[in-house]
Amino acid sequence: MTEPTADQMEILAGALPFLKRYDDQIVVVKYGGHAMGEEETALRFGRDIALLEQVGVNPVVVHGGGPQINAMLKRLDVKSTFVQGLRVTDAQMLDVVEMVLAGPVNKQVAEAITRAGALAVGISGKDGGLVRARKLTRRVRDPSSHIEQVLDLGFVGEPECVDTRVLKLLIGADIVPVVAPVGIGADGQTYNINADTVAGAIAGALGAERLLMLTDVRGVMDGSGRIVSEMTVAEVRTGIAAGWISGGMIPKVETCIYAIEQGVKGAVILDGRVPHAVLRELFTDGGAGTLIKP
Repeated sequence: MTEPTADQMEILAGALPFLKRYDDQIVVVKYGGHAMGEEETALRFGRDIALLEQVGVNPVVVHGGGPQINAMLKRLDVKSTFVQGLRVTDAQMLDVVEMVLAGPVNKQVAEAITRAGALAVGISGKDGGLVRARKLTRRVRDPSSHIEQVLDLGFVGEPECVDTRVLKLLIGADIVPVVAPVGIGADGQTYNINADTVAGAIAGALGAERLLMLTDVRGVMDGSGRIVSEMTVAEVRTGIAAGWISGGMIPKVETCIYAIEQGVKGAVILDGRVPHAVLRELFTDGGAGTLIKP
């Protein structure tokens, strides 16, 4: 077991009430591709996840890997096709996506946690039938003709159901599951799935105490550009309708809402580049991002 760092000890010094709250509870952490950062950032994340397991929390990590996929596509000279700004996953690209996500990225995250003293095992959503997927259909309205059309994004999927048996077996054995966001269709077809969506679906299926969405933004900002520390689902919907929750933040908060509706006690959007963001969110009064609650 790796000894806690001075920063970790400082956070844990006042963490007793929070340790009781999260004892033996499941916390699903979505580890974003941009939040992975450089090697030291990844190692720090691994130490924090290992520490969670060592103090009695049951962490489950779901990771992304967009930047890593882009780098591999460039190396292999595989061209991306976009339809109305959305990338299509054809058969060739699907091979690259699965190779990167379920291969080096997945194993690097698991290895960083294991190196820090907890036992972590990397799996994908295909293993043990964990994530049953279906083809994602996206309806958009043409800006010029205003005619609604269905976009075909190829082998891009969405979770249809989550079979938690393999996760519960790992958790019961004090092993940290590290999940790559690819799923399997009823016909055996592999699908590339957004990591946020997979994390929300897994958190909901497990009835997690918390879903932590690590990304490259501080959280939800209000109309004046200030971070909102806590919101209800109703307040989030009001913010979307009013327009101050917009752009790429909308799918993130919608994932949080979905997870909460499935039974997750609270979901948090926070900046994964901040040192010990996970520990600060769980074990300090102020938290580290925007907490969304029922």
